[in-house]
Amino acid sequence: MVEYRIDRRSGIATYLQIVQQTKQALRLGLLEPGDRLPTAREVVAATAINPNTVLKAYRELEREGLVEPRPGLGTFVRRSLARPGAAADSPLRAELAGWTDRARAAGLGREDVTALVASVLEERFGETATLSGSGHEEDGENR
Repeated sequence: MVEYRIDRRSGIATYLQIVQQTKQALRLGLLEPGDRLPTAREVVAATAINPNTVLKAYRELEREGLVEPRPGLGTFVRRSLARPGAAADSPLRAELAGWTDRARAAGLGREDVTALVASVLEERFGETATLSGSGHEEDGENR
């Protein structure tokens, strides 16, 4: 089950953080079709956010066809966004982890790495790259 982490200083709406984290879990294969998302009550208990915020996020995920509510049972994953190369145990992830370790050893901080990765994504994908999950390329539309 996914555990949401809310960054109140990020400037990203709380419900969008839940949507983005759910999509990330779907891409990494951490959530699969049939899995149940935490209930709004569980998310509220873990994050101290308004239950309506959780419900708004889940409605957005439902609108995108990623989850479906089952009355009395919860909200369940309908489809995955996982690609073999993006799995949590993929060789590409291991390569990226190694690269990140080298970047840190070279003195780059999180913001430096984020800027560098965003610039390469923009260059390679030809769109304004965002690391927040709002680009169409992350929704699988441009693959």
